[in-house]
This record gives sequence, structure tokens and C-alpha cells, in this order.
Amino acid sequence: MMRFCLIATVVLTLLSPGTFAAEAGDDGWKSLFDGKSLGNWKPNEHPENWTVEDGAIVGHGQRSHLYYMAEQFKDFEFQTDVMINEGGNSGIYLHIEHHPEGWFFDGHEVQINNSHVDPVRTGSLWGVIKLYETPVKDNEWFTVNILVKGQNIVVRVNGKIVVDYTEPTGTDGPRRLGKGYFALQQHDPGSSAKFRNIKVKRLPD
Repeated sequence: MMRFCLIATVVLTLLSPGTFAAEAGDDGWKSLFDGKSLGNWKPNEHPENWTVEDGAIVGHGQRSHLYYMAEQFKDFEFQTDVMINEGGNSGIYLHIEHHPEGWFFDGHEVQINNSHVDPVRTGSLWGVIKLYETPVKDNEWFTVNILVKGQNIVVRVNGKIVVDYTEPTGTDGPRRLGKGYFALQQHDPGSSAKFRNIKVKRLPD
């Protein structure tokens, strides 16, 4: 009986909302979201802005950033399905430090924006590579893939390369590669962003 109780306790602990941590599969991909709970994802502001609905992380309301806090990454391939509302603005951050509030400019942000007043569209590296035409539509799911290796970032949207950027040696500024966390952005009260099938493959440094 004691052994049964111990096993049951371990199973329930592993399944609890705050402890989801999948292992990488044989292909190297690791899921960062179980479709049911926020797990290792932690908001820096307005935690009420982030929910899980129909197997997706949903951000709405005032500015907030949702961090994947379990580990940091340097070289990797990251992929997720995204949906943004008409007039919405969001982003996927990489190589950033944890910031308790505000806007921040370390690392890089891959823009998610098809029709917001900001003209820099989906797939752009915000503040570095600006795309003014969107490859996707509002209120429809699309896939964003981000490959970082050394000083190179390749962004694909629905399998098509939209950015292939190599950071110049000696770059000294607010937007540069290094190592850090991932974060999802909820930009403003008029935006509603959804993310599902979030996964990462760590690459050798």
C-alpha cells in the first residue's frame, strides 16, 4: 500500500500544472507546452492576461510577456503555430534576460503582426530586419520556425524563409545574439495572440 501511494504521488506530481517538462524525443525535439497548462511559462506582468484555451496559450489585455523559465538557450531550432487577431500585435522573443516589467530590447524579437498600426510585419526581426508585407492572414493559424546557429538567424513562416540574418562581428547594441530565455508577447489591449504546438530542438554550441 505504501509503495502504491508513493507511485501515485509521483504520477500526480508529474501531471500537476506547474511541473510539465517533456524530454527531447529521438529526433531532438522537445515540447515546451502540453496544451493543458502554462507549466514552466511565467508572466512578468498581468498574469491574468494569459490562459490556456482549446490547446493553445492565449494572451489578451494589457502589455505582458510570458517567459519559458525552465532553461536558457543559445543555438536552437524553435517552432510554434500562431494566430493573431485583426489589428493585433505580438512577438516571440529569444536570447533575452528576465525583466519584471516594461519594454525591453536585449536579444531579438520575431514580430507577429499582420495589420497593426505598426507597419513592421510578421517574421521581421524587430528593430533589425523590417518586412512591410505580411506572408499570412489574421485569424488563421500559421507556423513560425526560428533557427539560431552562431551569429545567424533564419526565420521561416509556413516553411518559407522570410529572414536570413547574420549578425556582424563586434555588433554592440541593444539587439544582439547571446544566450537567454524565450518569451511570448501580449502587446496591448486590442491584441489577442494564440500559440500552440510549441517545441524546441537544442543544437550544439
